[in-house]
Amino acid sequence: MKGFLYKRMLQLIPTLLIVAIIVFFITRMLPGDPAAVMLGPQASAQDIAEYSEKLGLNEPLHKQFFDYLISLATFDFGNSLTYNRPIMDLIIERFPNTIILAVSALLIAVMIGVPAGIIAARKQNTIIDYSVTTLSLIGVSMPIFWLGVMLVLYFSVNLGWFPATGMGSLEEGFGNFIRHLILPSVALATIPTAEFARIIRSSMLETISQDYIKTARSKGLKEFKVINKHAFKNALTPLLTVIGLQFSGLLGGAVLTETIFSWPGMGLLIVDAIEKRDFVVVQSTVIFIAVIYVVINLIVDILYKVVNPKVNLDSNSGGGK
Repeated sequence: MKGFLYKRMLQLIPTLLIVAIIVFFITRMLPGDPAAVMLGPQASAQDIAEYSEKLGLNEPLHKQFFDYLISLATFDFGNSLTYNRPIMDLIIERFPNTIILAVSALLIAVMIGVPAGIIAARKQNTIIDYSVTTLSLIGVSMPIFWLGVMLVLYFSVNLGWFPATGMGSLEEGFGNFIRHLILPSVALATIPTAEFARIIRSSMLETISQDYIKTARSKGLKEFKVINKHAFKNALTPLLTVIGLQFSGLLGGAVLTETIFSWPGMGLLIVDAIEKRDFVVVQSTVIFIAVIYVVINLIVDILYKVVNPKVNLDSNSGGGK
């Protein structure tokens, strides 16, 4: 286990370096002059030139990149050019909101997707199984931006059941907070729900066909006990991996959802920074999310070993022996 952890820690360095390189050059390829965008249309050419000099945009590209890597290595994210605040303060302020949204979506996905997959496996080749499979395929293929807009139009505009945008404050009541949370959580949970249903169905079908399940049934155990105590426990391992990967994906994939529902999280912060050409915020927030992503994947690998001690961690991480 220690050797695996050391190996994965070392793998973080080239992974994050590649992400840093990609983000740096993509932000430099964005159309428009960042200084001109931030100063506004009334700024003179002299003002734009002076501000570009202040931001270091006139420096050679290789020097900008070297300074950028130094700041990342020293955990100095700097100040936002737009908000005029330390970027770390913005991340600390916004990241909990993204966590709330991602965890809510994950809970919805688990509560709906896992039972649906179990039922589909128990009712194999029936209308229930076909319905779950079809809905799972639709869910995986569903464009989040389209679904989010449809949810707003129907449940907010037409029915008026839920707020269309924003994040409710707990000071205004827990119920108000939940009403703001429901629509973006449902939109974000669509793909994970479908994935969980498909994974659990496949894993349960494989487990149910094993001899020890047939033996348990032959002993007269109730079907509920056979499924929940024996089959589901052994079908849980692949689900654990998928849950970890989906949670990582939810943190990064919340950009569209937060933009549609004006949810004040990391995704909306990145979109606003792109629109305002605040490339410093874009670089720092993307790197931060990348770090969280790889750390969660590391935790999932460790839990995978805990649930299934027989698994070969080296081969699971792609190294092999």
